[in-house]
Amino acid sequence: MNQQQKNNTMNVAFLIYDQVEALDLNGPLDVFIKADVISTGSYHCYTVGQTKDAVFMEANTMSIIPTYDVKTAPQPDMIVIPGANPDRVMECLQDDDFQNTVMHWIKDQYHNGTTIFTVCTGSMHLSKTGILDHREITTHSMLLDTLEQYNPKSIVKRDARFVDQGQLITTAGITAGIDAALYLVGKHHGQELVETIVTLFEYQQQEFKH
Repeated sequence: MNQQQKNNTMNVAFLIYDQVEALDLNGPLDVFIKADVISTGSYHCYTVGQTKDAVFMEANTMSIIPTYDVKTAPQPDMIVIPGANPDRVMECLQDDDFQNTVMHWIKDQYHNGTTIFTVCTGSMHLSKTGILDHREITTHSMLLDTLEQYNPKSIVKRDARFVDQGQLITTAGITAGIDAALYLVGKHHGQELVETIVTLFEYQQQEFKH
């Protein structure tokens, strides 16, 4: 990778935590990894946890070890926040340690100009940060009412696959994270790269609102 490529590389941090939804994480992660394989130097992807201890994915089917914790992670240009089972997300909202470490880090990065990209129920994690205030947002259909209840200053979109608010991107359920990641690759690097990834994925894109 030459110096110009390094300067243009986007650091993408993927938050991982106990019981994170596998496809919420791996869908967008694979989009950005494939983009970097095809267009070398476009994205540098890494995972970030509250600590560097291994965490279990949903249903405890596998454990993953974060590349970094919130204290050692490189400065991200974008943070991807995958969702989890709604009960688990609500537990995180009530977990003072999680709020004071992980969400404090995300809030600080956001105020430093980092883009926040939530997948599925991941948007609920931001409910105590103020990041969602006065924004159009969305989430998985089963959590739309709760998202609205916790974020009365926001406009909850109920018919959108994803919502782009510039520095904040939120998505509907699970596979919508793939669509939003492809959309962002197109926004950053053009539609030709998106079409190459879609062909590589053998992914059937549909028309959707955003």
